[in-house]
Amino acid sequence: MAKKITPTETERCIESLIAVFQKYAGREITNSRNTLSKTEFLAFMNAELPSFTQNQEPGVLDRMMKKLDLNSDGQLTFDEFLNLIGGLAEACHASFTRAQPVKKI
Repeated sequence: MAKKITPTETERCIESLIAVFQKYAGREITNSRNTLSKTEFLAFMNAELPSFTQNQEPGVLDRMMKKLDLNSDGQLTFDEFLNLIGGLAEACHASFTRAQPVKKI
C-alpha cells in the first residue's frame, strides 16, 4: 500500500493560488476559464485584496490590469496573474524586512 503524502505548506499555497484564480476566471459567459477579464480581475481584487484596493486612487486597478496584460488582449492569463501575486509578495516582503530590527552578530 502506498504511503499517503501530506502536501507541504508551499504545495498548499500553490494549490490555493490556482483555486483562487479559477474561482474568478470564466465567470462571464464570453470569457475563458483560463483567463480573467477586466470585470473578473476587479472582482478578484475587491474580494481577495480589499485592504489594498480600498486605499487606491480611482483608475489604479485599470492601470494595473493594463500593465499586467502583457499581450494586450484584455484578459489576464494565469502567468500574467502570477506577476501580480509575485509583485505583491515582493512588496509585502520588503515592507516586512524594513520593519524588522537589524540583528547584530
